[in-house]
Amino acid sequence: MTEGTAWLAESRAITFGGYSVLLAREIGSGELVARLARAVHGPARSVYPVGELTSAELIGLLDDEYDGGHEDIALRHGEDGSWAFVVLYGDWAGGIDDLAPVSRDGAHVFHLEFEEENGKPVPPQFRYVHDGRLRCAFNLHLDHSWGSAGVEGDPEVAGPVLELLTAAGLPDETVPHRVAHRAPLEVLERHFGLTLPRTRILDSALPAAVLEVD
Repeated sequence: MTEGTAWLAESRAITFGGYSVLLAREIGSGELVARLARAVHGPARSVYPVGELTSAELIGLLDDEYDGGHEDIALRHGEDGSWAFVVLYGDWAGGIDDLAPVSRDGAHVFHLEFEEENGKPVPPQFRYVHDGRLRCAFNLHLDHSWGSAGVEGDPEVAGPVLELLTAAGLPDETVPHRVAHRAPLEVLERHFGLTLPRTRILDSALPAAVLEVD
């Protein structure tokens, strides 16, 4: 029994501002971090390890030593079975540009992001890239509130995902956003076998790093 990913739909599942997490197969978490650092929007960044920290300790480090600056991005990472994962902290919102290079050489990379405290109603987002190609992407509310309402990507991947979402009765504008958030996460979790170790992320120390501007 895995911990899945549907738990991300809970209020402030990881941090106050929402979540930005990456899951990957066919790549270790250290290499995932190195590739991710080169995909962050804006100036070039380098990875500076800061030891093994809990979420609270890493947030405190950003506040105390980096003054909570608007360019500060940090992360914690690890591996869980065949999955590598990265959890972002700090000013991560919308900060990852093209994930295609992160997925080179056969890597499967999944990105889940939700700006919970954004003043605008930004829906949760999902992206799946493999071997340099966008395979599937959509906003989890499946509406026009943020870009396209459909499922984008390669037909052989995006098509079956859309069929599963439709079979689950989605989109359903009659349900609260929290339910509309969780239901597609459950579909993605089952279809792709996604799992994120909730207990370790919330309660344990994990290898941590700051992505410092060069």
